[in-house]
Order: sequence, then C-alpha cells, then structure tokens
Amino acid sequence: MDTIWLPDLTQSAGPKFQALSRALRSAILTGALKPGMQLPPVRELAYQAGVTPGTVARAYQIATQEGLLAATVGRGTFVATATPRLGPTQALLQERRLANETGVVDLRAPLVPDVGQTAAIAEVMAALAPDMQAEWLDYPSQRDELPLRAAICDWLDGRILGQIGPDDIALTNGGQNGITLVLMCCLRGDRPVVLTEELAYPGFRHAARLVRADVVGVEMDADGIIPEALEAACRRHGPQVLCLTVDAQNPTAARMGLERRTRIAEIARAFDLQIIEDDCYSTAGPELPTLRALAPERTWFVGSLSKTMSAALRFGYLVCPTGMGSTGRLTAQHSFFGLSRPLTEIVQHLLCSGQAVRLRNAVQADLADRSQRVVNHLGSYDLGWQKGLPFIWLRLPQGWRASTFARTAEAQGVIVRSADEYALVHGRAPHAVRMAINGIIPVAQLEQAADKLAVLLANPPGDLCV
Repeated sequence: MDTIWLPDLTQSAGPKFQALSRALRSAILTGALKPGMQLPPVRELAYQAGVTPGTVARAYQIATQEGLLAATVGRGTFVATATPRLGPTQALLQERRLANETGVVDLRAPLVPDVGQTAAIAEVMAALAPDMQAEWLDYPSQRDELPLRAAICDWLDGRILGQIGPDDIALTNGGQNGITLVLMCCLRGDRPVVLTEELAYPGFRHAARLVRADVVGVEMDADGIIPEALEAACRRHGPQVLCLTVDAQNPTAARMGLERRTRIAEIARAFDLQIIEDDCYSTAGPELPTLRALAPERTWFVGSLSKTMSAALRFGYLVCPTGMGSTGRLTAQHSFFGLSRPLTEIVQHLLCSGQAVRLRNAVQADLADRSQRVVNHLGSYDLGWQKGLPFIWLRLPQGWRASTFARTAEAQGVIVRSADEYALVHGRAPHAVRMAINGIIPVAQLEQAADKLAVLLANPPGDLCV
C-alpha cells in the first residue's frame, strides 16, 4: 500500500459513507489520488478517519460502481487507471470466442442449440412480409399487444403463479430490461437499497447501478437466502427491493424449497419489500409455488425467451404484482414506447402456433443431454447442477483458487467464470467456477473441454493452499 490519504469528514453533513464517497470522487478527479494508487485497507482507513469499517466499505463500493476505483480480490482497492465514468464498470455480456475461429471452448455464457428455431423464425418472417399494412408505420400500442400478452399467459400455463391474466403482463426487451424496469417502478429516494443473494447474477447489480441504488448481499446456504440474514439486512439497511432466483439460482444451480420460499415471502411482507423473481433459467421439474404465487401483491416475475429459444430476439416479459400490470406497462412505454412490431408479430406467431412449446422442449432435451455428459466427466467432484439447466457450479478441490483455476483453464483452451464475478465488491467469493453449457459446438468438443478441466482438477498447483 503506497497511498497515504486521510479525508476530513468532520464538517460533512449527511451519512458518513456519502461524505467519504464524495471525498474519494473529489480527490480522484482533482488528481490528489492518481490512477493506479492503492487505497488504505478498509479497517485501516476506518480507524484513521474515525468511522466504522462498514462506512468505508460502502464508500469504496459506490466509487467502484462509478468506475473511480478498481477492486482486485487478494490485492486490494486501487484508483482506476481508465478514465472515470459513471455507470457499470464491466460489460454484462462479453464477446464470445468462437471455437471454430480460435480453438478455445467458451463456457462463460450459455448458448442454446439450434433445434429448428432459425428455420422457424425465418418462416414466420417470410409469412409476415406480405401482410404488412400501414399500421406498421405507427407506434405500437398496448391494444396491439393484448393478444401477445394473452399468449404469454398460455406459455406459462402449468407454472404455479397464482391467478394471472393478460392485464398482469408487461412486455420487455429481454429479461435484463425487465429487471431494470421493475427497479424504475419501485425505487425511490437518492440512494435506495436493493438486496440480492451474496452470490448472484451480475445483471442485478448492473441494473441497480443504472438507477443509482446500493446493492447489499444477503448470506446464503444450500437452500438459498437465509431468512434470519434477510431479516437482519432489512432491519439494518431499510431496503426496498429483493432480487433473487428461487428455481435455478445463478450461479450455484440451487433450487429453493417450499418452506424457505414461504418464509422469504413472509419477511418481504413484514418489511414491505418488493420482490424481483428471476425465472429466465427455470427448467422443467416438480412444480413448487413461485414467490409470485406466495406473495402476489409484491412479486415481479421476470421471464424471457433467451434461454429457451433465442437470445437474439431480445424478448422478455413481466408478470406484475396483482393490480400493477398497468404500472409495469406504463413504465415500459415511458422507457421505449413499446416493443417493435416485427418482434411482437414473430413471437406471437411462434407462441400461438405451438412451435414455441415444441422448440422449448427440444432445447431443454438437448441441454439436458449435454449437461449430463459434462457431469459424467466431472461427477467425482463437488457439482451443483440440474438436468437441463445450461450451467454447472463446480466447487474446487483443495489446492485450487477460483481465479487461478480460471486462468489455467483458459491457457488450456477452456474459458469458465470465476465465483469472483458473482460476488459483490468486498463480498465473499468461494473457490468455485461456473461452467455454462455451449449448445452450438459439437458434443464431442464439449466433452473434450470437460476432460481438460478434469485433468486440472486432479492436479492442483503444489504451492497453493486454500
């Protein structure tokens, strides 16, 4: 640590973490703190400034989210070397490295196999072209979307969501857009607080940054968020929204049981929390009530076609809380006026013709086969997975650290995601990696990648200790 920096917070009004974040911002923008300088550890700066470690950690988190600081696990917190900017500091979706071009198998993000979607979409587009009328020149309207919203209700038939109808549905540009829209609907105040699982889909925190919200992680166990930890976070932080995934937790692949779901819904009701229930990865299996069914007055159920048909369509939907459908649709209208007419026509045709269900079943069958094959090659290790779920959580054996394993795997031609990418700044990251199922490469190539990982797992570096 080569930086001696002590801000004067004695004359600052308001919360100390905000005063400290302002002081950081000023020092960086004026050059008092230069790019690449390492900041004092949290506890050291807290002691010197006369504040709590939590105050410093929160200020560091805000500055990191604004792009002013860069935190590196195991090394510390540094002034960012790039030009500071407000907004996300890391791309949510990184450019894929295609195996046929590089020889590298990219298992960072799931890719759905083509089981007929390309041909089906092309067929629908060709059929639509002769029927284009003058109304395609006007803005889309909620009236035009009504048949598609009804088709979404049919698409969700069989899920335990409580009573829903077309008026409860809002259409979005994919699931990530749906999450952002919910935060826009629900959050209020200058620095609202959003809760997530301590290991969570990075899109939650990216969406929270866009609306200037602070993100707090809640401790988990094998069944998901721990109720007592959630209740403590509610009392301490006064959050407004809880983001979580109960059927296919990303990245751990865990599925929350009914008793835990019921308890989470009770706590949300007691503390007036709105819930974002991310269902984009859900797979077929024994049905349990969703949080939307257990707490229909406060749960926003987010889904999309990205993991079941095509991510390129950018089509998603919200099942809004009871009586909030018009609010969700109005927020969407204020954000982007409505989905494009070609997109809604394509999706409506696929849903109403029955092709969407057929394609979804075929995609899940292919992914189930691929995930089973990967598990067959790595089954002697500690895995979290569900059949058909397009990612597998690998808890590393003694001797491996997540970041080291990911770098070593990439050197062997296999790219995986370290647990660090799912943890919040200053959060806990276990020694684990997530492997996504790549549905567009040959199955043999996927199995070869699994074999390379198995060799690494069996031969940890001798000079590491965990």
